[in-house]
Amino acid sequence: MTIDLFSDRAFYTKLVHISLPIALQSLMLALVAASDAFMLGHGDQNSMAAVSLATQIQFVQNLFLGGIISTTTILGAQYWGKKDHDSLNFIFALGLKCAFLVSFLFFIACRFFPAALMHIFTNELILIEIGTKYLQIASYSYLLTGCSQIALVILKITDHAHTAALISSLTVILNIILNALLIFGLFGLPVLGAQGAASATLIARIIELAACSVVFCHINKTHFVPGDLLRQHPLLLKDFITCMLPLLGAHLVWGIGFTSYTAFMGHMGTDPAAANSIASVVRDLVCCLCNGLAAGAGIVVGNELGAGQLEKGKCYGDRLFIIAIICGLASTLLMLISTPIVLHYIKLTSAAQKTLKGMMLIMSFYMIGRAINSILINGIFDCGGDTLFDMYSLAVTMWGIAVPLAFLGTFIFHWPALIVYACTCLDEVGKIPWVVVHYKKYKWVKDLTR
Repeated sequence: MTIDLFSDRAFYTKLVHISLPIALQSLMLALVAASDAFMLGHGDQNSMAAVSLATQIQFVQNLFLGGIISTTTILGAQYWGKKDHDSLNFIFALGLKCAFLVSFLFFIACRFFPAALMHIFTNELILIEIGTKYLQIASYSYLLTGCSQIALVILKITDHAHTAALISSLTVILNIILNALLIFGLFGLPVLGAQGAASATLIARIIELAACSVVFCHINKTHFVPGDLLRQHPLLLKDFITCMLPLLGAHLVWGIGFTSYTAFMGHMGTDPAAANSIASVVRDLVCCLCNGLAAGAGIVVGNELGAGQLEKGKCYGDRLFIIAIICGLASTLLMLISTPIVLHYIKLTSAAQKTLKGMMLIMSFYMIGRAINSILINGIFDCGGDTLFDMYSLAVTMWGIAVPLAFLGTFIFHWPALIVYACTCLDEVGKIPWVVVHYKKYKWVKDLTR
């Protein structure tokens, strides 16, 4: 079958209109982690490594929030395509309640048990001490994250992706400025180091939530009111839970495995931990484009499926399949180009520098699989309710292959850090053939609305 890739101007206009702001938002969020790593790394390698390990707690929180946010996006996009605002409001209310509950639980854990959490990721006492102080302050920002993220999702769904991106971008710029002021103690402020990075994040999150609340109340195209939080709708609740559980399972299966990769590096010493923290930041920056395309694909295709235009949704999916391959190759090229730049500007020990160079080269091959799988699985499959595949594939490729090999290499066979790191990258690359075959079955071409 010949795919008409370039002639549909309306498709590309809508895809760019949604994906580009989301990619920018993803980039800006990644820049916060990058600024933490670069600023802390400029003065103290241990502070950089400790904060990188401590923020894995928020990464785990984001896994739970990711399942909730993805469900809100999938169902919300289809009901927005169907122009059923009443159902969309109920979905939004459910998302808010679930996100706040998750955020509250992580706040309690990080505020009162930070040292115990740090012990999960490293046995280096200096890293545990720095990370504990960071988490005690950052915990308050974790309390706010869920609500602001759900509000931003609704803005994206209701054709205000550019507004959501603007809020995130301005918040990130503020966060980076505050990082510089509080980490280095500029303009007479005290030098706070890692605690300064946590304080900057907290202030930025407070302002982000306030901005989301003001903008959402001003736009509010669905006429959402606080009373919607108390409404009951058994059928939509059942749909929400049915959609969320596989997504939540997939996020947790992926995220816990991904977090274990960081823990493996943390247990191999300060040099591999520091190198991995930089490699992770660069990976997140390069992944911004495929993250934006995955989110845009989910909304664009989901709108058509929700409107009952199944063939049109399938056609859009076929185009996005080719775009995913192009994005993967571009991401690999970008990773290779960025390697000498990162090595030049990052201040590490010679051993950590050598390890980082090897990690960047390994990751360049990893990026092909990451881009293709993100757009197909998290974008196209999920938007049509085909949410179980992700969990199955992760159970096999990540937990059946990558995690066991990396665990054995770290704790049993004591392989070099780069061999262990290569093992952690096997899951995305090994999953590609399976993902392509599953895509061609077109199980994702479904209307989920009632």
